[in-house]
Amino acid sequence: MMSQKSGKQMIIRGIRRFMLAHETITKAEAATYLDVSFPTVSKFLNQMVACGEVISLGLAASSGGRRANQYQYNTAYMLNMVVFLEKEETYYKVYDSAGEVKEQGSWPTVLVAGGLEVLVGRISQVFAIYPAIQSLTIGVPGVVDNGKILYIPDYPPFEGLDISQHMATHFSIPTVVENDMNAAVIGYFHLHKLKDDKTLVYMYLGQNGPGAGVIINGRVHRGETFFAGEVAFIPQYDRANFYQAVQQAGRTIHNDNMPLIDALSRLIAAITAIINPYLIIFCQHEIDQRTLQLIQQTSSKYMAKRHLPKLVLGEWREDYLFGLHHLGMDVLLDRPLPDY
Repeated sequence: MMSQKSGKQMIIRGIRRFMLAHETITKAEAATYLDVSFPTVSKFLNQMVACGEVISLGLAASSGGRRANQYQYNTAYMLNMVVFLEKEETYYKVYDSAGEVKEQGSWPTVLVAGGLEVLVGRISQVFAIYPAIQSLTIGVPGVVDNGKILYIPDYPPFEGLDISQHMATHFSIPTVVENDMNAAVIGYFHLHKLKDDKTLVYMYLGQNGPGAGVIINGRVHRGETFFAGEVAFIPQYDRANFYQAVQQAGRTIHNDNMPLIDALSRLIAAITAIINPYLIIFCQHEIDQRTLQLIQQTSSKYMAKRHLPKLVLGEWREDYLFGLHHLGMDVLLDRPLPDY
């Protein structure tokens, strides 16, 4: 049976989602959408107006009947900051609740030099400018278990760190930490509004070695030990796994790098045999459309064409950032209302 608290939070979340999808609403419209009583919706909307989260616009224009008050969501009331850590840089964006970018920029990498405390200092500077930030989402090139980094090759100072707990304690706001490829596949899935039954894989050779994000039937698949997507370890040849094959062939994907194309084609066949995805997405800054077609053709040497997924190109940074923002918005939608 649903608790009173969880029921309350579901209604508040529903009101937020409904308001963000519409320019203006009335209490009656929200009550109908949520299938809850008018007094219940009225109580929560009045609280949201009192704290500044919702703007009361006054009475709507008359249409012959009794005029209703209209309400608009204040998208600047709660902001979401996203940060991703890469070998070459640390990049960030601040979004409002409607997904509009308030600020973006980059800092020198903290993975190679600086570490966690330098990252805290830089984030603090942004928080000082935008005190309305109410959620923080951080993407990392490593294996993450509920905010703790279990495996992050080449960056031992970050191994074992519970970044989520550290940031949540320091800034007193919910903090989500996610693997970079999981965030990218989440971003692609929601940007392209794919159906919930779809299975897809996002591939990246990357600065830190190959990786993949996996969604199975609309849900991110992390695996028993959060190691799903670490395709670098998949054996491919007698004495080489996928990572070693990439190292030997070189990371540049073009139509005359047949050793790398063959390695990718074998990987596609292996993924197809295991999870039979609808899509495999490659990064458009790593590969062009002509080479993608060659990979599709070569894959048919190892797997019947009718089973092979569609291969497409994605804008990795855009997908990555949107995935982080989507995770941050999920936190904002669940934020409790302030007590009065």
